[in-house]
Amino acid sequence: MGKLGLALFTVLAVTVFAQPLYAKTGFLRVTFAKAGLIAGAGAGRGVLDFDGREHPFRVYGLSVGLTIGASTNRLVGRASYLERLSDFGGVYHAVGGGGALAGGVGGVQLKNDKGVIISLRGAKAGIEFAANLSGINIVLQ
Repeated sequence: MGKLGLALFTVLAVTVFAQPLYAKTGFLRVTFAKAGLIAGAGAGRGVLDFDGREHPFRVYGLSVGLTIGASTNRLVGRASYLERLSDFGGVYHAVGGGGALAGGVGGVQLKNDKGVIISLRGAKAGIEFAANLSGINIVLQ
């Protein structure tokens, strides 16, 4: 690969993979209770640590697909590509899965129409198996 090829590769890599300089990352904790048979519903609350402050929020969700049982999830993760706090709220969509039988682990990745990506993982308590398409609404308080 010559110098021109290396330069083009570098420009492409930076363009595709780099996070915008003005975008920030927030860290969050969420507790979410969910129940269902085929379709599931849930609600919860959490805290987003962003710009040196804690911002409480509520989470409301619905999943369609295979959902059997009930669980309580305690999740931690990060919200990437935040330009401002107002980008965090809104409707997120995800494809995820997990399972719990009196305890277990789960994880999900969510994205909203403002480009914010939330990655969460954590412990589940209860009996649940889920493999579904989810949509959740986050409302800052």
